[in-house]
Amino acid sequence: MRHSMLALALVSALIPISLSPLAAAEVNLASSKITNSLRVRWAAGEQVDVLIRLRSAPMRAQRALAFAEQSEHAVRVLQTEAASSQKSVLVWLQSHAIAARPFWIANVIAARLDAKQAMALAERDEVVGFEWDAPFKADIGQAATAFEDIRAIEPNVIRVRAPEVWALGYHGEGVVIAGQDTGFQWDHPALKTSYLGWDGVTANHNYHWRDAITADIDGNSNPCGMATQAPCDDNSHGTHTIGTMSGNDGGSNQIGVAPAARWIGCRNMDSGTGRPSTYLDCFQWFAAPTDLNGQNPDPARAPHVIGNSWGCPVGPPPAGEDCALASFATAISNLKAQGILIIVAAGNAGSSCASVIDPPAIYAEAFTIGATDNSDAIAGFSSRGPVTVDGSNRLKPDVVAPGVSVRSAVPGNAYGSKSGTSMATPNAVGVAALVMSANPALRGQPEQVEAILRETAVPLTSATSCGGMPGSQVPNPIFGHGRLDALAAVQRALQVDGLFTDGFE
Repeated sequence: MRHSMLALALVSALIPISLSPLAAAEVNLASSKITNSLRVRWAAGEQVDVLIRLRSAPMRAQRALAFAEQSEHAVRVLQTEAASSQKSVLVWLQSHAIAARPFWIANVIAARLDAKQAMALAERDEVVGFEWDAPFKADIGQAATAFEDIRAIEPNVIRVRAPEVWALGYHGEGVVIAGQDTGFQWDHPALKTSYLGWDGVTANHNYHWRDAITADIDGNSNPCGMATQAPCDDNSHGTHTIGTMSGNDGGSNQIGVAPAARWIGCRNMDSGTGRPSTYLDCFQWFAAPTDLNGQNPDPARAPHVIGNSWGCPVGPPPAGEDCALASFATAISNLKAQGILIIVAAGNAGSSCASVIDPPAIYAEAFTIGATDNSDAIAGFSSRGPVTVDGSNRLKPDVVAPGVSVRSAVPGNAYGSKSGTSMATPNAVGVAALVMSANPALRGQPEQVEAILRETAVPLTSATSCGGMPGSQVPNPIFGHGRLDALAAVQRALQVDGLFTDGFE
């Protein structure tokens, strides 16, 4: 009886049905776990790639611990919770010969289900919902334009005042940064020395590289192949972003904000096309990097800050791909509780109000970056706040950074210019690394680094108001708290003595 009632739930959006109050309650319970896009596909008889969401408790941060200890504690708690709550569902999937991939970073299981299988799982109390694990073309900005002109220190690096911080003796030393992107040319002359897997003589990609692209997603051949054992960039976007974070060829190409920070990376897109599960794969690997076989996870090797220059469309197809709102929110919240700063691009949806619309830019736990040009004018493509897609009216972006005609590394040992909030975001990663280099006590304290970056930003205003928030006040939904200022941020960080005790625990 319950199976038949749940079947009706899948097609109720298509066929008017008269139900008794009790039957309607059963249907509503099941249908509340299924998005409209999934309901339509299952009703049409399709097998659908989904994320099965399991019930989980919020992760509590342990800010009094050192970063490595925070990291180990958080991962242990998440793995224990997932092992317990996922066990019966994994047994059920195995008994029905359904391939499954569990993720503890968000307590979800990736699987391909038909309607009957979905209905059976929807009956289980521990299953709280399903999200479509659909392929989507990520918002990663424009292609690179060849740019071989040597300019020594790049204008964007100067604009955020990084060279003035270098003059104080801080270049990102001791800080591990990360990017999940289209991949990376690790041996590019501007990237090789800052790659954590390079010791100056040999390369070791264990714990420093993860390829989440293990099968074709976009239907085209990939120049890197699948499940690569060494960093490779199939697009150029990733090489460009990591270059702005920490690139420096030791000569006339000083493209990075924090050249002494060391980087690790994960490929989450197949030539620019990803799935929610590939992004979760990278998030989980960053929480506890593994060897190249995906074994022996070590949360003590987690990065201090992760750059995310991508956006996942949330609208229904064809405009969007019903991106995994809840799963991404959980993963980012858990990573931040672990002590990792999550920096994300605001998006390139343009000058309309409330155009910050896609994960991960919309989340409170993410530090969201808009784009300006090198005269501090807002970029025409930079998405504006507030966030309305989730009903929060949340102020975004948090801050802005240069993102117009940014010159950085591209594959082939070359350099190119790109524009986008994708290009602004790595500036912020670099500034955060400088702050944590100047004051090591701030590593594992993401809330405090965020506060410093907001409070020391150069205030910028606009004649435009959005969502009842005047552009003439600071913060505002155009520039957030203003343009990043690395020197002011580091000077503030140097005033901090010891760990914070402001209620984050």
